[in-house]
Amino acid sequence: MKRVYKMKGQKRKKKEEKYDKEEQIEQLDDNDKVTPQPPKKSKTEDVESDKEEKLEPVVHDLAGIPIVTVDTGNKGGVIFILERASLEIAKVGKTYQLLSSDEHANYLVRNKRNPADYRPDIAFQAIQTILDSRVNKSGRLKALYVRTEQGLLLEIKPHARMPRTYKRFSGLIVQLLQKLHITASGNGEKLLRVIKNPVTQYLPVNSCKIGFSHSSEKLVDAYNYVGTVNNELDLVFVVGAMAHGKINDEYVEDYISSKQFICSLFSILKINLVLICQCSFLSMCSF
Repeated sequence: MKRVYKMKGQKRKKKEEKYDKEEQIEQLDDNDKVTPQPPKKSKTEDVESDKEEKLEPVVHDLAGIPIVTVDTGNKGGVIFILERASLEIAKVGKTYQLLSSDEHANYLVRNKRNPADYRPDIAFQAIQTILDSRVNKSGRLKALYVRTEQGLLLEIKPHARMPRTYKRFSGLIVQLLQKLHITASGNGEKLLRVIKNPVTQYLPVNSCKIGFSHSSEKLVDAYNYVGTVNNELDLVFVVGAMAHGKINDEYVEDYISSKQFICSLFSILKINLVLICQCSFLSMCSF
């Protein structure tokens, strides 16, 4: 009996992009919906229900703390995009871990990688700064996206409570990249998830896309620059979350820099984020 060999020249299938595919629920039209009829009650059930209604006391609503509503009106919001974040997991020993230059320097050198490029603490500090800003607390932050060096696109809800320590943050990212989503404990809402590229399909049409780069020749004052933008437009800030290099995205309309002296990239990132959050909040409140 002859063996059956595969034909030569067959190409391997390309790996599809992994992302969290939401469940598609088919909505029926109003004409197609069938209203179920309630079951008929017997006379004994009607008498018992009448007695229960009479025995139930009337409870008045207690005056609690009023919910502070944010009057957005026609004012635009703020969207942050962190580009080139070093969030890569690998199996070190028996468990999967978030690679960093401090903890996995020997592993990275053995695999011929530059340990200086693996700085997930930059993305951790940037996410904390954005979520703790006055823009988010006032309800102006619409979305937060993080794109990794491997091309994965992460979405973080503005009302998500991220871990305060780096160790718990790294464990959360490992779980996110494996399960592709993190749900809330109460209602099951997806607070963090891996979504499909590109990020431009999630941005509003009436938005001003601004990129921050230390190598940009356009040195501006953050407060004055944000104040010149139309109040009805959504501000999209693109910030690099990497240790070395610069962002170069085609969808960015303008690249600016708010620092005129040389310092570390990490300090530039943190100072820029604080300036952006404060200036955008003040400019929105001034209108």
